[in-house]
Amino acid sequence: MKTRLYKPSDLDTILQMFYDNIHTVCVNDYTLEQLDAWAPKNPDVYRWQASLNRNHTLVVENDKLQLIGFADVGETGYLDRLYVHPDYLHQGVGSLLVQQLEKYARAKGIVFMNTAASITSKPFFEKHGYHVLEEQTVERRGVRLRRYLMEKKL
Repeated sequence: MKTRLYKPSDLDTILQMFYDNIHTVCVNDYTLEQLDAWAPKNPDVYRWQASLNRNHTLVVENDKLQLIGFADVGETGYLDRLYVHPDYLHQGVGSLLVQQLEKYARAKGIVFMNTAASITSKPFFEKHGYHVLEEQTVERRGVRLRRYLMEKKL
């Protein structure tokens, strides 16, 4: 498995991976209504494209050059998204992405990285040295979701 920079032709695969991850991995922590609000079947493609292009976005490919994970970090050190294809969970894909994004952030002089972690992903980030600053409730498409603002000193 290897990381590379995101390219626009990855978008459709990323959107499907995001949807599949949320609707598969998070089912024990969120209701179907919450999952649909968080990851709708028809996302705003233009918003995703702009965000992925603006941020430092990495993808992970397996040895068959299939995308199996992606993540991005903004200029301030905000780790916006980190998702792994459900078939590749617990195989080091997420850890590889976190390590690469943290390396990038350090090289840019960023001292702290932060993220808004789901209930499901909170233990993953804690394992990687992030700690909870606060529990939050956010609204997506009129539905409330619980998440955690987390931070790590680099």
